[in-house]
Amino acid sequence: MKLTKVITSAALLGFAGAAQLAMAAEPIAPVEPVKEVNLAEAELGKKLYFDPRLSKSGFISCNSCHNLSMGGTDNLKTSIGHNWNQGPINAPTVLNSSMNVAQFWDGRAADLKEQAGGPIANPGEMAFTHVLAVDVLKSIPGYVREFKLVYGTDQISIDQVTTAIAEFEKTLVTPNSPFDLWLLGDKDAITADEKAGYELFKTSGCVACHNGQAVGGASFQKMGLVEAYQTKNKAEGLAGITGKDADRMKFKVPTLRNVEMTYPYFHDGEAQTLTEAVDIMGRLQLGRKFSDKENAQIVAFLKTLTGDQPTFNLPILPPSTDKTPVPKPFD
Repeated sequence: MKLTKVITSAALLGFAGAAQLAMAAEPIAPVEPVKEVNLAEAELGKKLYFDPRLSKSGFISCNSCHNLSMGGTDNLKTSIGHNWNQGPINAPTVLNSSMNVAQFWDGRAADLKEQAGGPIANPGEMAFTHVLAVDVLKSIPGYVREFKLVYGTDQISIDQVTTAIAEFEKTLVTPNSPFDLWLLGDKDAITADEKAGYELFKTSGCVACHNGQAVGGASFQKMGLVEAYQTKNKAEGLAGITGKDADRMKFKVPTLRNVEMTYPYFHDGEAQTLTEAVDIMGRLQLGRKFSDKENAQIVAFLKTLTGDQPTFNLPILPPSTDKTPVPKPFD
């Protein structure tokens, strides 16, 4: 009787309704395309995202560490900053980052706007100051015109800069992954092995932290629940913000969207492959040792989370003038 009622309901709702019923039972939701965006502001933000003149060296841009040709990251254990400074932590992907509960591994930035200002003024990253960055932009007539068109004022502020970059980053979502197509009703979008990997992902408990549209990013969890995580990396996680010992080694759960592109893994970048990452997470977080076959199936599932990558014309940046401060790459 219950089965008959479900079939009848699905028939009445049609294909879309049936797909919604199926999705409602799953812990992961399809990535939705951006619905609201200020196009003019996002276009300005795109230029700023790619502009290395916001750095002291005139060489490092947002795209240096969050390369949109490489899954929104740099595929390094830790990023390279000004004067080849070794960064303290692995660069998270910028793709789908608007879905995160907070920004950075330790959540020290509440949103994309706050995050965008951090690297510019960090001496180990872009090594500039907000004042100098704004001075550079003010010296470039093309930017002065565009800021006035977007914000209706002759003044340029760091608040406008970070707002524009954040608006662009909001557009960097990756819908239409094979797994999303499967969730939406295309049962041939993933293979039997990939589906088996998803079932293992659910039944083993991975979905307790990796769920929702971003398959992560919605909570902070301790790295090493069952078994302590051994690392030489000095990052303390959330404890560095709260000062609470209970928050030590608690990090924002990373998104698993496009995870096959965002290697190496973990906050210290110590897991180079998905196979290694799945093995470590199984043992340390779940107390489970996956067999080679199980591991391969989970990895196969994770690769179905790669969606459409952002594509657009490369922005042509307005040229500097004689008044533009000269970059200092070796200072």
